[in-house]
Amino acid sequence: MFFSAATEELDSYFPIKPECQADVPKTRFKARVGKTLSPRRWHAAFSEDGHLDIAGVLRRIQRGGIHPTIKGVVWEFLLGCFDPNSTFEERNEVRQKRREQYVKWKDECQKLTSVVGSGKIITSPIISDDGQPIQDPSNSCSTPYDNGALSSVVTLDQRVIQWKLSLHQIGLDVVRTDRALVFYENEANQAKLWDVLAVYVWMDNDIGYVQGMNDICSPMVILLEHEADAFWCFERAMRRLRENFRSNASSMGVQTQLGTLAQIIKAIDPKLHQHLEELDGGEYLFAIRMLMVLFRREFSFVDGLYLWEVMWAMEYNPNIYSLYEESSDPNSSRTNKNDEAKVNRKMLKQYGKFERKNVQTGWKDQRGALAVFLAASVLETKNKRLLKEAQGLDDVVQILGEITGNLDAKKALHEALKIHKKYLKVRLYLLPS
Repeated sequence: MFFSAATEELDSYFPIKPECQADVPKTRFKARVGKTLSPRRWHAAFSEDGHLDIAGVLRRIQRGGIHPTIKGVVWEFLLGCFDPNSTFEERNEVRQKRREQYVKWKDECQKLTSVVGSGKIITSPIISDDGQPIQDPSNSCSTPYDNGALSSVVTLDQRVIQWKLSLHQIGLDVVRTDRALVFYENEANQAKLWDVLAVYVWMDNDIGYVQGMNDICSPMVILLEHEADAFWCFERAMRRLRENFRSNASSMGVQTQLGTLAQIIKAIDPKLHQHLEELDGGEYLFAIRMLMVLFRREFSFVDGLYLWEVMWAMEYNPNIYSLYEESSDPNSSRTNKNDEAKVNRKMLKQYGKFERKNVQTGWKDQRGALAVFLAASVLETKNKRLLKEAQGLDDVVQILGEITGNLDAKKALHEALKIHKKYLKVRLYLLPS
């Protein structure tokens, strides 16, 4: 049966290593008949030629998530890989073109180091900061310092140097990624994750690699069997998140969202905001991890996936595919998402409930992703303890750290929507007349 009352059935799709069972958070999500998007409901949502009833799909996901057997293919629509108004044939053409593009990029990477696509990964530096090859016999790869045709003593392009410098860091993070899962006991699966990240960093050299991207990419690699499909799903997810990973010597991209979080708390709970400021926590740096990896560390693997898909369904904009396709620049993320003309009632049904509210109120702040309101809901659940017990930032971190494994994703999302609604009202009230 697709729907069993036992949570263990869902965990069985993403088995945990026996020795790690006691260390991972307990799964709370349960697939429920009439609420969770089932394979039968999913297939029934397509017309004969392949047009998808996205409004009906969003309603079902927002009520109860997606069954594990179809998560990957549904995520492709939620993240804007495909247009729900396209046909089966049109999507097959798009998929094939994308797979060919991925192969092209991967071939470029293989010419720089043959480790890409070899089933191995790199965990030690292969070049120095000035681009000179490094030989390290301790590297986990059988040919770790094969720098391809460009390994001779020549001046490497700065883009190539930066990419090669990132490869061992990607490898070190890959071996730590979701290591409680049986899936990553297989070296080929670790290599698949490493390859996807390596190719992505080559393609998006503006941001480069930053720790945490591995946590975002891992579920796509697990859910989508074809490596190129996993890559494009990750690439679309990064359209939403990549600015959080942008950093320089003086700032981090995620600080923009932290600033929005501070504004939200100041508006809906000024007493808590003042208390945090007095503790020198007004920049809300204690919430970085939540926003960087979308609460992956706060939930079990299954609950984390449920949280993501419901968030993406709530944030869904029917124009997402066309907006992404209009620009090959990965930075075309949430830009202009609310710049549509008047939206009729029928069209509004194709928006997720969070994005629909933004469209209806005309709120265009691109920094205000649902994840920010989710972080605000977490702070609000700990309001009393923070006000009473937190005497310093270490106390704030400790109190918030206790949510790991103890947070109900469904309730947290419900509270986040309530805070969003309240914030929009407060903000409207504060606007000059």
